[in-house]
Amino acid sequence: MNISLQPLIIIPARLGSTRLPNKPLADIMGVPMIVRVWQQAIKANIAPVLVATDSEEIVELIKQNGGNAVLTNPNHPSGSDRIYEAWQIYDKERKYNAIINVQGDMPLLDPSIISAVLAPLADKSVDIATLATLIDNQADKINPAVVKPIVAWDKTQSTGKALYFTRASAPWHDHASTEHTELYHHIGIYAYRTDILARFINLPPSRLELREKLEQLRALENNMHIEVVRVNTLPLSVDTAEQLEQVRELARKNPQATRQYY
Repeated sequence: MNISLQPLIIIPARLGSTRLPNKPLADIMGVPMIVRVWQQAIKANIAPVLVATDSEEIVELIKQNGGNAVLTNPNHPSGSDRIYEAWQIYDKERKYNAIINVQGDMPLLDPSIISAVLAPLADKSVDIATLATLIDNQADKINPAVVKPIVAWDKTQSTGKALYFTRASAPWHDHASTEHTELYHHIGIYAYRTDILARFINLPPSRLELREKLEQLRALENNMHIEVVRVNTLPLSVDTAEQLEQVRELARKNPQATRQYY
């Protein structure tokens, strides 16, 4: 059964990054990173955009640029908890029945993939939706920092039900190496129905979640249906100073750049 969606995009932004302090405020061609992400989310043109942060400075910055932001508890254990609190604060009348969680460290985000992640929620059997793209290099196939979804793809290979997420090179193949195997790179953008988000953040961390350090495994261990949509672009996430310089270089070469193709 299909349902009508009233979505809200929420971007969590936390100043206390251990690997890259004050990351949301990092300058990229004269524009703070969080403002660039907010601008890309606005361009999706499918929902209002809200920034959820632990910083009054970020709240003021977004408001100065004409956006909406709310101050949330600085001690949240995850972005999911932060977006849940932000939704509770912002949506007093409960107008919205779907939340899209856009990561605050993807300044070259292609707005079209925000629409892509929302689409599966029209099917009421889907609880959560997320994205993946084909890995095209050996280094990422064996890199534990690159999360691989194991998906029961449909016949078109464009969408499918998530069976597992792992940091290992999986699913296994009988080739001597992973060089010629088809593996996918998970993109950490999510869409939730609001009732599912409320249920999810009130569940305790699960065993596999703690082992793999992957929050989405909590949903799978509690029998939630995560639908994965295949896209053809991988947003470059900024977690280190080296990645920040890479984004800056891409922005310098092409000020209109919104994505990194794979």
